[in-house]
Amino acid sequence: MRTLLQLSRSIDRINEFVGRNVSWLVLAAVLISAGNATIRKMFDMSSNAWLEVQWYLFGAVFMLAAGYTLRKNEHVRIDVLAGSLSKRSRDWIDLIGHFVFLLPFCLMMTYLAWPFFWRSFKSGEMSSNAGGLIIWPAKAVVLAGFLLLTAQAVSEIIKRIAIIRGLIEEEPGHDHSLPPQVEAAAQMKGGADA
Repeated sequence: MRTLLQLSRSIDRINEFVGRNVSWLVLAAVLISAGNATIRKMFDMSSNAWLEVQWYLFGAVFMLAAGYTLRKNEHVRIDVLAGSLSKRSRDWIDLIGHFVFLLPFCLMMTYLAWPFFWRSFKSGEMSSNAGGLIIWPAKAVVLAGFLLLTAQAVSEIIKRIAIIRGLIEEEPGHDHSLPPQVEAAAQMKGGADA
């Protein structure tokens, strides 16, 4: 299990690095969008390439930060249901959910993204828009995003097993405890049922 936990920490570090650095692409997308809008309004000029760069950057942020978001436990949860469950139950639900739903989905998407990217790369696929960009870099980001998310799913499964077995403690700030207002509502509901 020690080797698996080392693998998990390595995956976490990679997604942490990618997630923190990909955030700069948001700034780039905003600057390009503002510059493109300004030029279009002031000089009545525009370029499909600049519009496509914005889409590529937004897609890159979304895809490449998915593993980081999972790492930070920031994906959407159904807190109303989870509020009535113990920490151990939530850990088991996470483990089963990651193993039965998330990991197979990520593996399938990675499997499908490879030929999607490779055909585009080999053919030098270009956008059908006038002045558009090459498409394979955007498709490569889809593949990379699912690879990172798959790796993070494996990391989360490893950590959840270790936590359930009592081998490690939950990382500070990463526990699956509920926000204070949801916890309070769950306690009030529990008190009303008694």
